Amino acid sequence: MRVTKREHACMILGDEGQSLVIDPGNQTGPISAPGLVAIVITHEHADHWDAEHLATLRASNPNVPIYGPAGVAEAAEGFDVTVVEAGERVTASPFRLRFFGGTHAEIHRSIPRVDNLGVLVNERFYYPGDSYAVPDVPVELLATPAGAPWLKIGEVMDFVSEVAPKMTFAVHDAPLSEMGLAMAHARIEGAVSAGGGEHHRLSPGDAIEL
Repeated sequence: MRVTKREHACMILGDEGQSLVIDPGNQTGPISAPGLVAIVITHEHADHWDAEHLATLRASNPNVPIYGPAGVAEAAEGFDVTVVEAGERVTASPFRLRFFGGTHAEIHRSIPRVDNLGVLVNERFYYPGDSYAVPDVPVELLATPAGAPWLKIGEVMDFVSEVAPKMTFAVHDAPLSEMGLAMAHARIEGAVSAGGGEHHRLSPGDAIEL
């Protein structure tokens, strides 16, 4: 399985000539996903889904399912979203999906929290969306949020330590300056290496093979 980082929070997974797109938001450039079998949207915020991206992906793949929590189904008007919940399992061959969590991390007590689901793919790759939801199985590769209004880097380090993956790479990084991203990389690297893992400093378009 190949995991390709795209801009900000978007990733494209490939296996057996098929593709899975996760969080094609408005901070991501044009997306090409040959053999697309599913789209996963972790939550309703615009940096995680974009109507233009969905329309483009659906134009060449009219029946491809879009999976997301109830908040995504309400927000993505005009798109038939298959609602999934924490604990649910879905197969979009060759990708086996499990969903975790249920709620977006708190930005501030005055801001309502929305639905959010982390997704585990083929029991190897995990992405929590905008949360610190921890899966109940070992993780080989963790897509680690690096910069956001809800994020404190110390909490990210605790999250990485708790998940204890073999590898990490940073996502949700569009808000960061070059200096801020370098600092986030260093902190994530410190947390994963303390558990014997390895951090990969990926740029958009870079990929990791699992």
